[in-house]
Amino acid sequence: MEYWQPRFETMKRKQLEELQLKRLKKSANSVYKNVPFYKKKFDEAGVRPSDIKSVDDVRKLPFTKKTDLRDNYPFGLFAVPRSKINRLHASSGTSGKSTVVGYTKNDLKVWAELMARCFYMAGVRPGDVFQNAANYGLFTGGLGIHAGAERLGCAVVPSGTGSTQKQIEMIRDFGVTAFHATPSYALYIAETAKKLGIEPGSLPIKIGLFGAEPWSVNTRKELEKSFGIKAYDSYGLSEMMGPGVGFECKEQDGLHIWEDAFILEVLDKRGEPCDPEEKGELTLTTLCKEAMPLIRYRTGDITKLMDGECECGRTARKITKFFGRADDMLIIRGLNVFPSQIEHVLMDMPEVGEYFQVVLERVNHMDEMTVKVEMSDRAFSGELGDLKKVTGTVTKKLKEQLNLRTNVMLVEKGSLPRFEGKSKKVIDMRTSI
Repeated sequence: MEYWQPRFETMKRKQLEELQLKRLKKSANSVYKNVPFYKKKFDEAGVRPSDIKSVDDVRKLPFTKKTDLRDNYPFGLFAVPRSKINRLHASSGTSGKSTVVGYTKNDLKVWAELMARCFYMAGVRPGDVFQNAANYGLFTGGLGIHAGAERLGCAVVPSGTGSTQKQIEMIRDFGVTAFHATPSYALYIAETAKKLGIEPGSLPIKIGLFGAEPWSVNTRKELEKSFGIKAYDSYGLSEMMGPGVGFECKEQDGLHIWEDAFILEVLDKRGEPCDPEEKGELTLTTLCKEAMPLIRYRTGDITKLMDGECECGRTARKITKFFGRADDMLIIRGLNVFPSQIEHVLMDMPEVGEYFQVVLERVNHMDEMTVKVEMSDRAFSGELGDLKKVTGTVTKKLKEQLNLRTNVMLVEKGSLPRFEGKSKKVIDMRTSI
C-alpha cells in the first residue's frame, strides 16, 4: 500500500491549528506534571498549561536549549517512567556530555510514519530497494531512516558507513533505486566508482536522499549530474526525534516541516518572530512525543520561512535551506561567516572540485583564513600560469561573497580527507594558541 497521509499533509490552516492546539495542550500538561525542569521554568515565567488558549500562546512558554539537555543528563527531561522507554539514542558528546533522547513504543511508530511520509513525498515507493549508508548505532540517521523505509514497504539494505567499494557493489548487484547518505559521502562514492572504472550514472539509483550536514545548491547539481538522479534535502535533529522533521518535495524548493507534529517558529536574536523571508533561528515544539516532549527548542539552525503555497499541494509550511548554524558561525576579524557560504562560492566554479577545507589561525594577533581547495580534472594543466589564474579567481569570488580577504591554496585532487559520516570542513586553530 502506498504511503500517503492527505488528512494531515493537505490539512487547511484552521484545522491544522485546531489539531496543533489540542496536541500542544497535551504536551504542555505532560511536561508540567512530569518534568521538574519544565515545572520550574513554567513557574518562573508565570505561566500554566491552562493559559494556552491558542497556538500563538506557545510564545508565552519558556525556551529550551541544548545546554538544558546536558544539564539534565541523562534522563532528567523524560516525561514517562523509564519502564515505558523502548529505545535510547544519544549524540556523540564531542562538545560536552551527550544529549540523550528516549522513545516510547508510540514515539517509534510516529517517527517511522513521518519518515515514510518524507520518502513518499520525494518519490520513493513500495518495492524500491533502499540502501541506507548512514551510521547505525546511537546516531539517529541509521535506525530512523531504516524504520521509515521499511514502513513505506521498501526492501532496505542496511549498509551503514564504510567499505565504499562494497557499497558500490551492493548498489549495482542489488538494484538499489533509492539511496541515503551524507552528501559528502555520496560524492566520495561517485569518486571511488570512477576510480574503479564504473560510471556513477550507470548505477541503478534514481532517487538520492541526503542530509546530516549543510550542502549547497551546487552540491545538489554535482550529485544529480554524477549519478543521474534527483537529489533531495532532509532535515532532522535527535532532540526532536532524528531525521524526518522536514523534507523536500518533488519541487525541490524548500523543506516542508510536518506541522501536525511540530510547531515551528523562526525567531530573531531577541526571540521575536521574524517576518517571512527574514533570517532567524528555527525553534521547534514537539506535539506527538511521549517520552521527551520539548517546548520551544532553539535548534541553532538559521533559516527563513517561505511564503505562498507549494505546487505539490501540501499545506505544511516550508523553510529555506539552512544558512548555517548559530553555533557554527565563524567570527573572523569581526565578520560573521558560515562555511556554507564558502561552499556555495566554490561549487559554482568549474575550476575547482567538490572538496575544500577551511583552516583558521591567529597570526600576529590577527585572524587568518586559508581555504584549501582541490583542483578539478578539467582545470588542471600543470602550467604555473593556470594555477595562479585559478587561485586569483577563487580569491576574488570569496572576497566578493564574504567581504573578507582569504588565503587560497590549491591542492592535489584526492589530498583532502574524505569522510563516511558528517564531513569536517573547518579546522579552527585559534583557540589552541
